[in-house]
Amino acid sequence: MSTWIWIVLAVVAVGLYLSWTAGRLDRLHARIDAARAALDAQLLRRASGAQELATSTLLDPASSIVLYQASHAARTASPEAREVAESDLSQALRAVFAEQEQVDELVALPGGPEALADLGEAVRRVPMARRFHNDSVRAARAVRRHRIVRLFRLAGRAPFPLAFEMDDEAPTTLERVRT
Repeated sequence: MSTWIWIVLAVVAVGLYLSWTAGRLDRLHARIDAARAALDAQLLRRASGAQELATSTLLDPASSIVLYQASHAARTASPEAREVAESDLSQALRAVFAEQEQVDELVALPGGPEALADLGEAVRRVPMARRFHNDSVRAARAVRRHRIVRLFRLAGRAPFPLAFEMDDEAPTTLERVRT
């Protein structure tokens, strides 16, 4: 009789552990979804700010074209090409705002400080949002690599989480712009 009690206790303990692990994995997947939504919002904010500045006639025509094309490509990119398009936008922002003199000229124009401050804030938030997303992905991957998770298929049909890799280095000239 006591053997059956120990077997039942062992089965209950394993069941509780599997349930706890499945719940943890579910929470991690929910955290990834929330972090991805926040990242998408910040990327959209950055692309919209760049596109708004490109169409505002504050920039010279060549810079406007470069910035508009890169921001438009980032906003309309397919999910498979999104990382490349966002990296291209980062490079375009660094190219357009490479010189401090050009930023100072934009700050002197009417509407320039506000537009640059909005863009600068969006550009600063993208790396943080990407870091939060990639940290969530890393945590979920660590749990999903455990043998027990794979053996009992605790992840269900959830796709394997992928990190968002892009060039998110901000132009240093935009860091100094504040309203």
